[in-house]
Amino acid sequence: MTTPDRAILHDTSGREVPRDTPTGVDLERAIAHQVRALRLASGLSVGDMATKVGISKAMLSKIENAQTSCSLSTLARLAAGLDVPVTSLFRGADAHREAVFTKSGQGAEIVGRGTRAGHHYELLGALRGQHQRLEPVLVTLTDASDIFPLFQHPGTELLYMLEGEMVYGHGDSEYRLTAGDSLLLDGEGVHGPNELVTLPIRFLAVTAYPDNHQG
Repeated sequence: MTTPDRAILHDTSGREVPRDTPTGVDLERAIAHQVRALRLASGLSVGDMATKVGISKAMLSKIENAQTSCSLSTLARLAAGLDVPVTSLFRGADAHREAVFTKSGQGAEIVGRGTRAGHHYELLGALRGQHQRLEPVLVTLTDASDIFPLFQHPGTELLYMLEGEMVYGHGDSEYRLTAGDSLLLDGEGVHGPNELVTLPIRFLAVTAYPDNHQG
């Protein structure tokens, strides 16, 4: 889902400010989210946290609901009470969060090993995070075949069976997978289907590649 671009902002001298610059509302929301999350992680109630920090319960409630702007002294108190750096309270204020939505049957088709043998690969999107690229693929096997492509790649892969039954190999091991079963594996080990037991077979393969992998 996309959102419209922000209006052009200007600072007090009239200079244009980049549209990604966090606004006061962004900061209030980021602080609200972080304070609440850190308080809950510490096991403190609103009242306990307010007493510890030295502010009123009503003020802390407003902060956690992004209904007020914090002064620097209040931010310092909050950070001290939560035992975190002040900068951690702003985490997420200037970060662009991505999402990829793919309608059923509209993912990009991947043509690769096994395609001619009745193996269909549908890419459901890809996101690159701070340390990895996440790539989900819907795999459909419709034809019995003696051709079983093998894969080997950096990163970690999760298989989740949706339909059918197959024997899947990873290194020297084999796993019989039916609907609802999952297999988490090290992508560096050679892996792939060894036997197609009940067709059609559909499974979701989600791979987390390291950030230095060129896919």
